[in-house]
Amino acid sequence: MKATLRNYQLILLIPLLISRAYGQESEVKGEEDHSYQPLILKLDDEGKKYIRFITWHQIWASEENLSEDPGVRMVLRRSRFLTYAQISSRFMILTHFGLNTLTGSNADPIGNRNTSDETINGPQLFMHGAWTEFRVSAGEELFIGAGLHYWNGLSRLTSASTLNFMTQDNYRQAWATLGLSDQFARHLGVYAKGTLGKFHYTIAFNEPIENALGSADIADLSEGSISYSGRRILGDEAGLVTEGYFEYQFLDQESKKLPYRVGTYLGKKKVFNIGAGFLSHANGTVRIEDGLPQGEDVFHYAVDAFYDAPVGEGAINAYASYYNFDYGPDYSLGTTYGTGTSFYGQLGYLFPAFSEKGRLMPYAAYSNRDYEAFDNPGNTIQLGANWFINGHHAKITLEFRSTLLNHGQQEPDRINGLVLQTHIFL
Repeated sequence: MKATLRNYQLILLIPLLISRAYGQESEVKGEEDHSYQPLILKLDDEGKKYIRFITWHQIWASEENLSEDPGVRMVLRRSRFLTYAQISSRFMILTHFGLNTLTGSNADPIGNRNTSDETINGPQLFMHGAWTEFRVSAGEELFIGAGLHYWNGLSRLTSASTLNFMTQDNYRQAWATLGLSDQFARHLGVYAKGTLGKFHYTIAFNEPIENALGSADIADLSEGSISYSGRRILGDEAGLVTEGYFEYQFLDQESKKLPYRVGTYLGKKKVFNIGAGFLSHANGTVRIEDGLPQGEDVFHYAVDAFYDAPVGEGAINAYASYYNFDYGPDYSLGTTYGTGTSFYGQLGYLFPAFSEKGRLMPYAAYSNRDYEAFDNPGNTIQLGANWFINGHHAKITLEFRSTLLNHGQQEPDRINGLVLQTHIFL
């Protein structure tokens, strides 16, 4: 218990030390201008042709279970590089690569998996996105693109940007096919998008991956089991993944250039959207019946609403979404994915500026997951705060998370964790 208390105190102490050091430097040198110009290479005199570069790191000091004594774990949660080029109003190219969740327990000795230790399988740099896009219409009505893309359906959070979350991280269940039919929430496929007045649409047709999380060969599956093995076992009988998201934007219009949806604008826009989306994958999962594989259709849908606006000298952020997941009868992969329903909601308030050193935004979020494979649903409560040193370009986030896992007759103990994040992007 004493070790847990020391770890807890350490996580709380770090932001205070950073703030103190930052304040002392400001007193010595005077207030520094933290304004920032995007990293853009202009290819013509007017700046209409350009290449944009974005890079970011998110680093965690995490105590995942405060009731145990594992110690604080350092996590390189995300390390990414993204670039896109617009050299004509008619076409664009985007490349995005990086790594996720590097820890002391999965880091490779020399960074390339050159080891005989099977327990070491650390994350490496891999392609997160690589697509090209063409504008078909004279206006914004129709764009068509292809490649490894992030133009997802289902909900706003399914295409969330990792640069500007309001909470510390995204709602995991919103990425309902991550690792099941796609590569880390990105599919290989074609998409169409466009804007008609205040109505925006996205629809995509994608090829599912063969080696999915939890997938197996038929010989390894037991009677009555169900797994996301449609492409692996049934081959072409497992159809394409079709997904779409449709929304109406009542107030300020958001940019549709890239798929990454903003978590909060920090009072710089007044946005109110309602949306609905779906994802369909015929014979995506396989159920074993009488020793034979039976394809099960996967179909999810969701509705959501997003509000982000200035309030006086501050700003408010609110979001709510409802998900209906259908992976086939009684499907579950741990407690992460499952056939059933889920609700997620978040609320945050950006306080008026009271210090030249940053701005404070406390928040709360709640989610529940009710899956057929479990007798009782699970839920998660999140309480946290962002300290914005320079908006989303430089911020510190501290979040307490309490999770009750989906369970059978006996209710498990809640898992309480605390995570401190430093986040910088250029």
